[in-house]
Amino acid sequence: MNTPRARSFELFIALRYLFSQRKQTFISVVSIMSILGVALGVGALVVVLGVYNGFSTDMRDKILGANAHALVMSHVPAALNQSDAMMQRIASVDGVKGATPFLYAEAMLSASGGVKGVVLRGIEPHTAPAVLTMLQKLQQGSVSELSRLDAAHETPGIIVGYELARRLGLGMGDRVNLLSPSGKKSSAGFQPSIHPFEVVGIFKCGLFEYDSSLAYISLAAAQNALGLPAGRLTGIELTVNDVYAADTVAWRVEQELGQPFYVRHWMEMNANLFAALKLEKVGMFILLTIVVLIGSFSIVTSLVMLVMEKTRDIAIMMSMGATRGMIRRIFMLQGTIIGLIGTAIGYLLGFAVALLLQKYQFIELPKGVYTMDHLPMLLTWSDNIIIGVSAMLLCFLATIYPARQASRLEPVEALRHE
Repeated sequence: MNTPRARSFELFIALRYLFSQRKQTFISVVSIMSILGVALGVGALVVVLGVYNGFSTDMRDKILGANAHALVMSHVPAALNQSDAMMQRIASVDGVKGATPFLYAEAMLSASGGVKGVVLRGIEPHTAPAVLTMLQKLQQGSVSELSRLDAAHETPGIIVGYELARRLGLGMGDRVNLLSPSGKKSSAGFQPSIHPFEVVGIFKCGLFEYDSSLAYISLAAAQNALGLPAGRLTGIELTVNDVYAADTVAWRVEQELGQPFYVRHWMEMNANLFAALKLEKVGMFILLTIVVLIGSFSIVTSLVMLVMEKTRDIAIMMSMGATRGMIRRIFMLQGTIIGLIGTAIGYLLGFAVALLLQKYQFIELPKGVYTMDHLPMLLTWSDNIIIGVSAMLLCFLATIYPARQASRLEPVEALRHE
């Protein structure tokens, strides 16, 4: 018998047992502890997963700010020459937002503050900012200065990272020498090629690896400094409309260009980092789910003691026509309601803390240790739905044993000892 009237009766009895005054106050205390245990577990999961999402998103944005979403490379270097036709073919592919040529090399920078090895990136000043968003918001200077100095045939400009500038004692307008590996052999040994540059920009992306060892110069200046023919490239950088569809767009570009070209996307190049972050997130989810599990164990304890207290009531209901299924559902409903209340309180607690962290950022992080100065927070619907479903599932499973025990009571045996 599972009519609407029967379900209403089951819910009425479950609520009455849950909220009415009991002879055994200890059972009420255990029920409250069960609710608090579930609430703390859910709230902790909401906050911690929000922090992990915020950290991962911040890390991704900073990596993609200094790097493109995808790179077009070639197995035959000579095939990658600066070509308007190739750029147009790439730009015509569905999903591609922008493209810019680049030249990659390793060199040495020498200044009054010392010598430092750097990763040198030759870029096209007009198109690079649309692909590398970090270049749109330099801490000092402007990317347009690179093309201005090239057009005026003056000392070419260079953009360096904040940590690199501090290491070499560089400021805006300072001169720095670029030691290129394309030198010459002489009787005195190998002599590197030395080219003077003027600092026209300083960037700070927040990742120490980039801020301390990355420098940008114009494509023409890079080709000249490295002794390469005009038009020679390392590859072409792409930005796509949807960063999570970079693999699909990369495949389309590869099909469009054919051999000897190949395309690598950001998810492939940073797979180890983001796999580690995902593993940490899963591990923390499992760890905090144990807190909810502990709360669900309290539900078992609470319901078992309630069954013992309400043995007479159960026997009377069964003698008046209540089925074993109805008795079982009464106690399952009670445990589920405890889980529902605990989950709701946990959501309120977790969202309140998360919103406070987002608005006031009152938890500061040590500068120079992390890529940000405050605890990041990003709430996602998918994670929060999984948290709620997991908590409710654990609470429901916790009701099965005590509910079955209650339904197995024999009315005659239960009333005999009353």
